[in-house]
Amino acid sequence: MNFELDVHTHTVASGHAYGTITEMAQAASHKGLRLLGITEHTHNMPGTCDDMYFMNLGVLPGEMYGVKMLFGAELNIMDKEGTLDLPDWLIDQLDLRIASIHMNLYEPGSREENTQAVLNAMKNPRVDIIGHPDDGSCPLDYERLVRASKEYHTLLEINNNALRTPARINAKENITTILKLCMKYDVPVIMNSDAHYMADIANTDHSMPVVKETGFPDELILNYSVSRFEDYLAFNRKK
Repeated sequence: MNFELDVHTHTVASGHAYGTITEMAQAASHKGLRLLGITEHTHNMPGTCDDMYFMNLGVLPGEMYGVKMLFGAELNIMDKEGTLDLPDWLIDQLDLRIASIHMNLYEPGSREENTQAVLNAMKNPRVDIIGHPDDGSCPLDYERLVRASKEYHTLLEINNNALRTPARINAKENITTILKLCMKYDVPVIMNSDAHYMADIANTDHSMPVVKETGFPDELILNYSVSRFEDYLAFNRKK
């Protein structure tokens, strides 16, 4: 069974990606996706778009080339309090909200401090997904995060790009730990490409082997069903 959706991708608007919205939608259609999420980096990431970009997303079509489009943001977790770098009123206008730690913007602390930063983001009802929580440079308590994923209905991401980025420490080991804990607690995950170029959309060449090695069940992967993912988002919008 093929994935129906990929909801963490970037266009030229993020400053370090290389496709337009139109090119990304065409590529998603050619790959047989039914839903594509475009989630540009928010304003603290060097080179990305400013807040006006997100304020104007309403002009974009909800479907392109037969693919349903969700337009959102990859928000930066800025500190140990889990502060995000867009105001709430603007986050509320987004179709999709990913919150991530990026090492050029976040100063790692202790395992407890880092975990609390991510937990605070997960508790925020505006956040749908925690992006790439796998870098050993920022140690996290994965048992607490997985249990929080279930409690707060905030998905943990299995990020393909993280596994091929040399700067990420112990990404495979950490992703394996997340997957095993999600099986233990019956918690679903989202697998995303984090594509920065059209050809990389829906790419799982690094992440799927880890999923298979772990024996992770398809029924806990939301990418196989647009309806299940949309139901997940709809639940979050009611919080």
